[in-house]
Amino acid sequence: MSITIYHNPRCSKSRKTLEIIREHGHEPDIVEYLKTPPSADEILALREKLGIPLKGMLRLKEAEYREADDLPQTDDDAGMAAWLSSHIGVLERPIVVSDDGRAVIGRPPENVLELLAS
Repeated sequence: MSITIYHNPRCSKSRKTLEIIREHGHEPDIVEYLKTPPSADEILALREKLGIPLKGMLRLKEAEYREADDLPQTDDDAGMAAWLSSHIGVLERPIVVSDDGRAVIGRPPENVLELLAS
C-alpha cells in the first residue's frame, strides 16, 4: 500500500501520525504542505477522499482564519478551496491518503489506523 501524508514537521499530531505509519511498516510519501501547498483542485480532491465538508478541513481557531477579511462563503467550495490554497496554514493536519483513495485527518493520530488496518 502506498501512503501520502500532508505533513507539518512542527506539529506534534503530524509527527505522531507519521510515527504510527512507520511503526506499521510503511514509509509514506511526505508532502510538507507549507512548503508545497496543494492547489485548489487538489484540496477539493482531498475533501472528496475525506468525505467531509470543506469546512471540516479548516483550523477554525487559527488567527489567520479568524482574522481573515477575504473569506468566501463556507458553502462556496471552489472559492473556499482557492482561499485555503493561498492560506495553507489554516489546513487541518495531517491529512493521510492511501492509494486506494481513502483519507483521514490525523486528529487524533490514531485515526490513521483506519487506513492501515486494511
